[in-house]
Amino acid sequence: MMFLRVALAILLVCGLSAGYFLYGKWQALTEPHDLRQPRITIAIPRGATFEDALALLAREDILTDILPLRVYLKVTGSSPIVQAGNYQFHSPVSPLGVIDVLRAGAHSEKLTILEGWNRFDIARAMRTLPALKLQTDTEALPLMSDRSLISDIDPFAKNLEGYLYPDTYFIVERMTPKEVVRGMVTRFRKVWKEHLAKPAFEKKVSIHDVVTVASIIETEAKLESERPKVASVIYNRLSKGMPLGIDSTVVYAAKIEGKWRNDGKVYQSDIDRRSPYNTRIFKGLPPGPVGSPGLSSLLAALNPEHTTYLYYVRNPYQNNGAHNFYSSAAEFENGVTMLRNWEKKQAQNPAPTPAPAATSVPAIPVPGSLLRPAQPGYMQNPLQGAAPKSVPKQAAATPAPKAVSIPAKPTTSQKQGRSNKVVQKQTTARRSAQKRSSRSTQSTKRKRRR
Repeated sequence: MMFLRVALAILLVCGLSAGYFLYGKWQALTEPHDLRQPRITIAIPRGATFEDALALLAREDILTDILPLRVYLKVTGSSPIVQAGNYQFHSPVSPLGVIDVLRAGAHSEKLTILEGWNRFDIARAMRTLPALKLQTDTEALPLMSDRSLISDIDPFAKNLEGYLYPDTYFIVERMTPKEVVRGMVTRFRKVWKEHLAKPAFEKKVSIHDVVTVASIIETEAKLESERPKVASVIYNRLSKGMPLGIDSTVVYAAKIEGKWRNDGKVYQSDIDRRSPYNTRIFKGLPPGPVGSPGLSSLLAALNPEHTTYLYYVRNPYQNNGAHNFYSSAAEFENGVTMLRNWEKKQAQNPAPTPAPAATSVPAIPVPGSLLRPAQPGYMQNPLQGAAPKSVPKQAAATPAPKAVSIPAKPTTSQKQGRSNKVVQKQTTARRSAQKRSSRSTQSTKRKRRR
């Protein structure tokens, strides 16, 4: 009996002690404590877990005892989802107050990379973020030439063009521009591994070719439903040895040389530029991507529609970037004529239907220019088995082949000049004929006199 009383007394003391201990810990969860500064900003990096965040807060003395908080959150099932970004904690703050700050979300600058942007556009966007402390629009460009970030998946890439995945990125405190660029590449690698690596392996195509085609599709097709059709046009032209003639590659060539005027117009000097990216001059694909493709364009590059289309032109009666697709040059010319007639009507009477945005106009060359001979292309059709074998030759640092100039449509002054030359030639020919006739007549008269 005595033993039982002692045991009960011990249990009672232990229970009271445990209760007092738990009560003290609960009080610690709700009791604010002073921080070393009136306000502390903590940057939680992208990909950090809740446990990583707790450890970071403990190192900064914002949380002095993690165990009671961890037990409380486990029992209540109320652990917050931590976002990457900046968090501000004001002194004094309690552990539960810290959790409330985490639940409220991060305060950070955002960098949104749009589909189709190239590295020049991305560098300019990075310049606008104060947190990155960039001084010029081109300061971040050298960071986008770090091929070591993708050399294992694309050993032939000349830079990171095409691998800076379009998405929204959170710029946390003390993050460097180099870390931002690395985050874009990491995002691309994740998307490629989850959605594209297997089908690309099954079709035996290189990532370099797929991303290059996808970047062209991204600049040409505004509607997601049209991207497989645009892909078919690209592959059909490649298989027939026709130059692609896509102006986005011409624009990219101008940007590389710093000659792009950034006014939305393609000039004759741009069309005549001797650049391997100029698909109006060179057959085949350009040496690399011309922008950042999104997932739908990457999928279209791997899964084109099976069509006979070789041309497309903007549909003037749909204000959504839609195109009409054609299989012959004659059909294409009719489509161009229809578009030009529509534009003339809009110029005369713009009220009935608003004209589509200028950015939706595809850059399609005239049929004659597509059929003229050009130098051998840089790459074969990426969806053919021979493509991967030809890649090392394309990637080698060899001089670009000589360009065959495709003359543009002559201007009015050029036409007049050529017409005058023709008239002069015809006049000279007539004079020569008259002289020969006169000499012949004189010779005949001399013979008769004799």
